[in-house]
Amino acid sequence: MVVGEIAVETDVVVIGGGPGGYAAAIRLGQLGQSVVLIEEDKLGGVCLNRGCIPSKALIHSAGEFHKLPQLGKMGIRMTTENLSFLMGEWQEWKRGIVTQLNKGIEHLCKENGVTLVKGKATFLSDDRIGVETEGDFETYKFQHAIIATGSRPFIPPFIKIDHTHILDSTSILQLEQVPESLSIIGGGYIGMELGMAFAKLGCKVTILEMADRILPQVSADLVREVTRSAKKLGMVLKTSTKVDNVSLDNDRAILHVSSKQSGQETLQCEKVLVAIGRAPNSKGLGLEQAGVQVNEQGYIPVDDTCRTNRSHIYAIGDVTPGPALAHRASKQGIVAAEVISGLSSAYDSPFLPYVIFTEPQIAGVGFSKEEAEQRGFEVKRGQFPYRANGRALATAEVEGFAEVIVDANTHLLLGLHLVGADASNMIGEGVLALELSARVEDLALTMHPHPTLSEVWLEAAEAALGHAIHIVNK
Repeated sequence: MVVGEIAVETDVVVIGGGPGGYAAAIRLGQLGQSVVLIEEDKLGGVCLNRGCIPSKALIHSAGEFHKLPQLGKMGIRMTTENLSFLMGEWQEWKRGIVTQLNKGIEHLCKENGVTLVKGKATFLSDDRIGVETEGDFETYKFQHAIIATGSRPFIPPFIKIDHTHILDSTSILQLEQVPESLSIIGGGYIGMELGMAFAKLGCKVTILEMADRILPQVSADLVREVTRSAKKLGMVLKTSTKVDNVSLDNDRAILHVSSKQSGQETLQCEKVLVAIGRAPNSKGLGLEQAGVQVNEQGYIPVDDTCRTNRSHIYAIGDVTPGPALAHRASKQGIVAAEVISGLSSAYDSPFLPYVIFTEPQIAGVGFSKEEAEQRGFEVKRGQFPYRANGRALATAEVEGFAEVIVDANTHLLLGLHLVGADASNMIGEGVLALELSARVEDLALTMHPHPTLSEVWLEAAEAALGHAIHIVNK
């Protein structure tokens, strides 16, 4: 099709088939809208194909491998000399997971009447989209559009990613062998998650972080447990450290770094991972032709209905200001779809949970103690350690604790956080509690099954009230 020919008309065009885009498209289909979903690569976006799912598959495999030599204390005997991790075979397993999920999304889209188009989309005007497909160009005329183009790894200009020695968060998950040594620039959640996974597989890992501690956005009490675990794994944590230059010499990566503690240093390693954040995919979309505004960082500002400055054009997910989290994108996508369809819907909840798949895991929702105090609350905090929980002892996963942050005057729950085994699955109870405006008594009076890790929430709530059963109350 040539530009200027008759355009295909549709109610809604969704640009990007990641967690936000496909959720929006499916919900639009459920609500009777005609919708075209345009994806340049594969359905599922970065999260499914190159991020969340592949990385968690590696983290899980590394964790299982790391546990094997430790099973002797449970009466399980094996020859540790024969243990090996074959990353090439792991790649095949990962591809099977990704393929299965890809097909599932495609099936759901088709069953809900979504038209799938593979190609690169560009706004031609505020009501037309052009799509470069394989050897063709198609035009779509829309009443509404949703921009869900996601983000990409941010790479400083002085570093050149070659995907062989100097890697980003995508190419490191395509390795066929575990490197002998790995330096990671960035001690945030991506750097620490992947760094701990490779350390468990026998790789010598060094973390280089500019802040004065790893995971600087997370409460220091929670991070302390992860720091201890990282050191047990043999990881080197260089905080307050700046990377000045990265180069290659004889198949080795050379990093020139500086810090107040050690001054100028030169480090050598087999591989380097750059994990210092992400940047929005807002360039090359023709946003100026649609009249859509972006801020100085390239993000598209939106209101609580996900509308941009053009009321019929919406933006969701990583391309908008806010945390780059898949569940945030999915929620925004559903909100946008419902608003377009005339329903009363808004992205108005402050309770956005976070999960970090380190060892041990960290998860939380709502205010930390420090954040609550900064907002003027008089705070009570209840904590309960994993090592006092029967299930944690039975499974040899005793590191960590749960905490509840409580308004001392009203007993309203302000935040729930935990560091420990299965924190990623446990935080759902905390999100629900905050959404329901629960008080700490509500949590304490709720019977939790025994023996389970979920009992740490019960005991933390009781500790805040001064009558925990399985610890001495302060």
